[in-house]
Amino acid sequence: MPSPFTGRVRAMLHGIALGDALGAPVEKLSAAEIRARYGRVTSLAARWHKMDLQPAERNHRVRGNGIVTDDTLMTLALIEVYAETGRHLDAWDMASAMVRQLAWTPRWIPEMQREATLLDRVFYPEKWIYQRHQLAGCDPRQGGIGNMVNCGAAMYIAPVGVVNACDPCAAYDEAIAFASGHQESYGLEAAGVLAAAIAQAFVPGAGIESVLEAVLALAKDGTRRAIADIAEAALALRRSGADHAAVVARFHAILAPYSAMGDDVNHAAHKAGLATEAYRPSRLRSIEELPLALGFALVNGGAFRKTIEDGINSGRDTDSIGVMAGAILGALHGEAVVSEADRQLLDTANRFDLTAAADRFAAVAATIMRHDQDLLEARTRNREALTEGPLTQPSSDLSPGGEPVGVRDIGTPSPLPQGERSTRSVW
Repeated sequence: MPSPFTGRVRAMLHGIALGDALGAPVEKLSAAEIRARYGRVTSLAARWHKMDLQPAERNHRVRGNGIVTDDTLMTLALIEVYAETGRHLDAWDMASAMVRQLAWTPRWIPEMQREATLLDRVFYPEKWIYQRHQLAGCDPRQGGIGNMVNCGAAMYIAPVGVVNACDPCAAYDEAIAFASGHQESYGLEAAGVLAAAIAQAFVPGAGIESVLEAVLALAKDGTRRAIADIAEAALALRRSGADHAAVVARFHAILAPYSAMGDDVNHAAHKAGLATEAYRPSRLRSIEELPLALGFALVNGGAFRKTIEDGINSGRDTDSIGVMAGAILGALHGEAVVSEADRQLLDTANRFDLTAAADRFAAVAATIMRHDQDLLEARTRNREALTEGPLTQPSSDLSPGGEPVGVRDIGTPSPLPQGERSTRSVW
């Protein structure tokens, strides 16, 4: 019987793959197009809407019947980076270990039905990692500058939340440090916020509301405002009993000021050279996928399968919406929410063993967390030696106004005003 921690890691990884595989067949369709073609996608057996095209017209790829995309494969690559390093990560690990995973590690690519490198499969903003770091030799922390701003880092960043389980602030900081080698602006911010959501989801007794609170305490600028606006609407829509079509319409209307993408998600020759606000750095913008994943989770009271299905049936970047919802709610609920049939199909269709991968990663993450705990205890002893007493006792320091100030227990951070950020660890 796995520990609760290992069980949640399993569920998170299976949730990622499930959301990815459910959403992949309808990616880039609008919600209306999905309803017209499929009614509602609820099964991994859904046929890809491009499957009847000639192979060249679908980039010689296949989807459906449980096949995952680069979202899941990039997540597994990040897990391997943690296995290689055995520690917390920063942009230098993006420039080294992650580049090796992308460009120099052959693996089975399910959509291509052959062995290749991830670099052969990923979208251009992820190819950017190789170009910027290995080919251009940039400062690792500047790797994300100039990239197409999108959800590409957030889609695979969930493992950072695992190694910082129960510490959303630390997860946010590490995700920002690592993903700065890949993304910038609100694309980078989304990665930090998603990692924080995963870390909070591991807190025993947590619910989707506490995940939202942790997210809003850390998120900045347009990302925070988009999530807050979606959350407010989600709670009202839940109370009113609105149907899926009404929820999707309301969410998309809310996101319109934050994302210029809309339903027009296909790149084509006629768009070359056109001026656009899409995918450019901005403090006022946000990706769509993370606010939508959180919004559907709130509408459904944190229900795992219903949230994923609502998310992937909302159209546009359906696989990444499913990935983020599955990651957060899998970590929140544990492996009981994933059916054995889905687990088996995902493994068979993609030639991997997600349970074994999750167990190996959980062991690596637990080792990192034990090391963190040792460091915290040593730091506490050193600080107590400096203050000549336990840190939980009042100090004799005075505030600028002359009043005595007590020193808080560093394991119990004070509440944060909305939008502010703490740098303290709760470990």
